[in-house]
Amino acid sequence: MNYRRVRDLREDADMTQKQAAEKLFLHLTQYRRYECGESEIPLHIAINIAKLYSVSLDYIAGLTDKKTGFTGTTLSEEEAELIDGFRRLDSTDRGRILERVEMLRTSEKKGHL
Repeated sequence: MNYRRVRDLREDADMTQKQAAEKLFLHLTQYRRYECGESEIPLHIAINIAKLYSVSLDYIAGLTDKKTGFTGTTLSEEEAELIDGFRRLDSTDRGRILERVEMLRTSEKKGHL
């Protein structure tokens, strides 16, 4: 977990540690331990923290700098399916797809589409 992010999220929300602990139904001492990295944050608590601040677990864990994380709702269902399919391809087929996408983008810039 990225404990600094938990603190930053709380501060951005203009909350004290006591207020955050109360909203998460935690003792203040335990919340302080989580926030300063003295105790590992259990998954169920991390989920509640993510819900409290409307961010993803990916963001809290430090896996991404996007608050919506990798699974943010900005993708349409079709886009998500494309990404999922792309991830299942081997590296050769991924390269082929990327080449075709670049060809389409280049054609579009030249006004061929």
